[in-house]
Amino acid sequence: MVKTEREYRDEIVEIGRLVFTRGWVAANDGNISIRLDDERILTTPTGVSKGMMHPEDMVIVDRKGNRISGTRDRTSEVAMHLAIYNLRPDVRAVLHAHPPIATGFATAGRPLNQALLPEVITGLGCVPLAGYGLPGTPELVEPMLPLIPKFDALLMANHGAVSYGDDVYKAYFRMETVEHFARIALVAELLGGPSVLPRPEVQRLLGLQPTYGSKATGAGEPGCPWAAGEENGERRFMVTRSELLGLLDEALKARGLV
Repeated sequence: MVKTEREYRDEIVEIGRLVFTRGWVAANDGNISIRLDDERILTTPTGVSKGMMHPEDMVIVDRKGNRISGTRDRTSEVAMHLAIYNLRPDVRAVLHAHPPIATGFATAGRPLNQALLPEVITGLGCVPLAGYGLPGTPELVEPMLPLIPKFDALLMANHGAVSYGDDVYKAYFRMETVEHFARIALVAELLGGPSVLPRPEVQRLLGLQPTYGSKATGAGEPGCPWAAGEENGERRFMVTRSELLGLLDEALKARGLV
C-alpha cells in the first residue's frame, strides 16, 4: 500500500522518539531518512532532538542533497543517506544513531562479526566496521562505500552505527538487533570469551537469510570471518591477570612445586 507523505513524516517522528527513549542518541545526535520516490528523500533536520521532532520539521531533498522543501536545514550527514540509496536500490529508509554498546565496539575498533546468535545470522548478518571519517564531510562516506552493497548495517569507527531496509521500521529493527548483538557479545567477553558457532552450522543459517528478508551478501568478505577461511569453531578464552596467577598457583601446588 502506497503511503502519503504525511504518513512518512509521522513514521520518522515515531522512530525518532523510539531511538531517543532507548538512549541510542543524545542531544541532537542521529538522523533518519525515507526515500519518497526516485527523486526525493525525506530527512530529519539538523539541530533538533530526535525525541522532540514534529512532522513539519522534516526536509525534502533531491538526489544531490539540495533542499526542495522545508523551513529547516537538512541533516549534515545527508551524503551518507544518499550513498546508501544510490548503492542499494532495495533500500527505502536509513537510520543513523549512536547506540552505546555498539558504539563502544566501534570506538574500540571492533566489528560485530562473530557467529554467536542464529537470529542475528539469519536476520542481519555481520556488522563490519567502516573506517573513521570526519562527520558531515565526504570523508565520512568513503570508507563505507565498499561495505554498503554487502551488509545491512555498519559500525562507523569512533562514531556510531547505521542501518537500512525496505522501510523505516526495518531500519529501526536492524539497529535494535545491532545493539542487542553488541550487548550479548560484551557479556560473553566479560564471562571469559564467546563460544562461536561452527562454520557448517553458520552456512546452514546463511541459507535462511532470504527467508528473513536480509539482502546482505558479505558473509564471505574479509570483514566477516564466517565464511572467509578463518576458524570459527574455536572458543576464545580471556582471563584477567589475577585469574591467570591463580590458575598458575593451582598448577604449581598440584605438582608439589610450592
